Amino acid sequence: MDLYFEMYSGISGDMTIASLLDLGASKEKLIEGLKSIDFGKYELIFDRKIKNGIDSNYFEVIINENKDHHEDNIHDNHHFHRNLFEIEKIIDSGSFNEKVKGNAKKIFKIIAKAESKAHGIDISEVHFHEVGAIDSIIDIIGVSILMDDLNPDNVYFSDFYEAKGYINIAHGPMPLPTPATLNIITDNDFNLNLIDDFGERNTPTGAAIVANYATGKLDFPFKVKRVGIGAGKNNFKKTNNILRVMEIEKKK
Repeated sequence: MDLYFEMYSGISGDMTIASLLDLGASKEKLIEGLKSIDFGKYELIFDRKIKNGIDSNYFEVIINENKDHHEDNIHDNHHFHRNLFEIEKIIDSGSFNEKVKGNAKKIFKIIAKAESKAHGIDISEVHFHEVGAIDSIIDIIGVSILMDDLNPDNVYFSDFYEAKGYINIAHGPMPLPTPATLNIITDNDFNLNLIDDFGERNTPTGAAIVANYATGKLDFPFKVKRVGIGAGKNNFKKTNNILRVMEIEKKK
């Protein structure tokens, strides 16, 4: 099986999960794998959304923030800051296989490297904010579980497309693409297209997923066997906020 991700409206962790589930990856394996880690109280939302007239799958993690705040407790408020070592310990506590754990760790390490470069600090000093939140840890582990379930031979991605403007994150206002996302795109020699619109399309998590799974350039005609569509949380003026993933085979 070969997969092709069409990222004309960007990529994020939740959009990737939604599109992979829509393609046919196992919802049951996702739920059971996540249950093996004690994240505290959270809810997984599985729904359908209409994005500019297109029926799309939707996935979201809802975290219950009414918890005791202990620094060594995974149940902390999801704005708690964690370093790479702490996140790897969380991943290792899961009952899923070593391939899933390995890919989740690689994705986080790609983000950590990009963040360290953006902020001029050593990778060991990187403390994750948005990406260190429990919902983002669930997104990254979830993508790793679903990709392991589908077990593709090759994974291809379109170029990146990003709008202009700024977003506000824990560090303050950041230009688009955010420095971490842009570092991942640059370090992996991916192509970037700027579009005439506003609002973030590509998150560091999404860019790191591409960097981890991309196996080469899609430079051949193909037939599409199945399509999965994942909806994002945004509504843009000039593009749909969707991610399409296709099961493809090389045209003979």
